[in-house]
Amino acid sequence: MTDDILIHRHGRVGHISLNRPKALHALTLDMCHAMSAALTEWAEDEEIEAVILDHAEGRGFCAGGDINLLRHSALNDGGTSGRKFFHDEYQLNHQMMTYEKPIVAFMDGITMGGGVGIALPCKYRVATENTRFAMPETGIGLFPDVGGGWHLSRLGGRLGQFLALTGARLDGAECLWAGIATHYLPCEMIADAKARIIEKPTRIPGVLSEMVGTPPKARIEGNADKIRKHFASDSYEDILASLEQAAEDGDEWAIKERDTLGTKSPQTCKVALRQLATSEGLDSFADNMVMEYRIASRVLTRPDFAEGVRAVIVDKTNDPKWDPATPEGVSEDLLDQIFAPLPADEEWKPL
Repeated sequence: MTDDILIHRHGRVGHISLNRPKALHALTLDMCHAMSAALTEWAEDEEIEAVILDHAEGRGFCAGGDINLLRHSALNDGGTSGRKFFHDEYQLNHQMMTYEKPIVAFMDGITMGGGVGIALPCKYRVATENTRFAMPETGIGLFPDVGGGWHLSRLGGRLGQFLALTGARLDGAECLWAGIATHYLPCEMIADAKARIIEKPTRIPGVLSEMVGTPPKARIEGNADKIRKHFASDSYEDILASLEQAAEDGDEWAIKERDTLGTKSPQTCKVALRQLATSEGLDSFADNMVMEYRIASRVLTRPDFAEGVRAVIVDKTNDPKWDPATPEGVSEDLLDQIFAPLPADEEWKPL
């Protein structure tokens, strides 16, 4: 067991609390294994009727996965330990997505990357004024994984493509508007909500609906038409051209998004667009995770990931030198290699 995760039972409710506050509760391999073991045990326990997922203290719900481990793996072991991390983390994502008992995630804080991967499979997803939701992987040369292909491609209005490419951060009200969250509560109501769920685990929808806080207006709603228009294409070059045209006409929003994309890994952006387009046509979350594991096992050791983490997280210079440096340099052939099947004995499989 690991101290980085707290696992309790409260009568008929299982309770998983992420407890790595200094790292904003970013997931380690041990945390993934501990969560998975608890969920497996509770799945077979007839007394457990629901599960609560939250974080202990601090401003993170879960800020992602173990980026330092992944970078170390990319630089020092050819990606072996990194692939192991992705494989088992994705098994947890799938286990949660197919879990037969309701899980309630309280996304009361930073919910990014790996945190998105454990929040979005939950049947009930509660946002608050502290929620900061993002898939910021294009900024570090990775890709929006942990089921991002499945979740983002199904948001509608090209919002998923916008989030995947720009790494835009949504607040709690925006998460509710987008359907990323199922409910919105002011954070001071959360303790009461958990107590009521523990008391009446079969009445979760009623409990969360009765306690509704009034969310502020979702800012992103005002840009929904622009997102739908400028991010309409699955071609990255088309999206950039559309934003450039609007920027030349003086559209400040387009200028901001164009400049944002100018800082992102061209490889990751093209991978993300193909990933979401492919996922839309898949029949199951497991099929999506097979695809994402293929991508992960390859982009982990390509130049952009180690360089992106260096620039953004390690040195904090925010000056990554992407390779390929331009969208045009990311060929269809390179994408084909990243998405190609793995040898049969290396493909991802559910638990």
